[in-house]
Amino acid sequence: TQRRPPNSMAKVMRERSRSGALSCIPPENLLIGVPKKGRLHEQCIKLLVDGAGLDYRRPERVDIAHCKDAPVSLIFLPAHDIATYVSEGNVDMGITGQDVMAETEPDCANLETVVQLGFGRCKLAVQGPMSENIKDVASLAGKRIVTSFPVIAEKFFRQYETEATGKTKIKFVSGSVEAACQLGLADGIVDLVETGTTMRAAGLEIVEKIMDTQAVLIKSKKALHPELIATITRRIQGHITATQYQMIQYNVKRENLERAIVITPGKRSPTITGLDDNEWVAVSALVLRKEVQNIADKLEAVGADSILIFSIQNTRM
Repeated sequence: TQRRPPNSMAKVMRERSRSGALSCIPPENLLIGVPKKGRLHEQCIKLLVDGAGLDYRRPERVDIAHCKDAPVSLIFLPAHDIATYVSEGNVDMGITGQDVMAETEPDCANLETVVQLGFGRCKLAVQGPMSENIKDVASLAGKRIVTSFPVIAEKFFRQYETEATGKTKIKFVSGSVEAACQLGLADGIVDLVETGTTMRAAGLEIVEKIMDTQAVLIKSKKALHPELIATITRRIQGHITATQYQMIQYNVKRENLERAIVITPGKRSPTITGLDDNEWVAVSALVLRKEVQNIADKLEAVGADSILIFSIQNTRM
């Protein structure tokens, strides 16, 4: 069950050649690997443009794009190959899934996870036909499993294999894994499940979850531009904080301030400002976006007024 190798572009990028397809990349540019298509592509682009300020121009049918206001080039690559490129230093940073990280782990000694990005959440699971009503994943050991994650699948089923079952027959398929059981190619599959709609449409159900996964920002330990990597990382972390939090401001009497601060402790601490009326103070604090309405109700209950809620564009924490 050999994992597929990266495509031929890796050989060119390994030497950071300035000839051929990469001749247009300035040598001082940071290279970021981005999924060229698939479930993570659109959210990655939104993160890089809106969150990191990396506005770019990408010519049609070209997998290299240069950013307008930063020495950064985006390299659009197959998602399964990004971890390998980053580990080998072909690109400095990349965005991929934790599932891909786990699949390429044996070859990724020089790779480091920088930030968990919070999108692309799903689970990698063993799935079987509903008609078979498989309750014990061990019953699939030794049988035919089709997957795009052969390394993970082989490692997972190894724990259930016995002399009687023999070795599980793992077959790599790069796409349309869900059809394998219906076509008689497999007894079960290992694949990603997000909403479960595609899985159920194919007559499949989860037998056992292997892992949860989400998108992650990764960097190479061989990266050529550590200061620029740190800058991009801070921008992205600031954007993530901005999407998770909102700013709440309110006025409250000093006698009720202690109770109000318990409700809005802030990310580090609230900002408290005196008002012309010495009996009152103004308070500003970051609060979790998903909790903001409940927090506003609680503040009203302890006597706060002039409660204002603001969205945040970006942060540096």
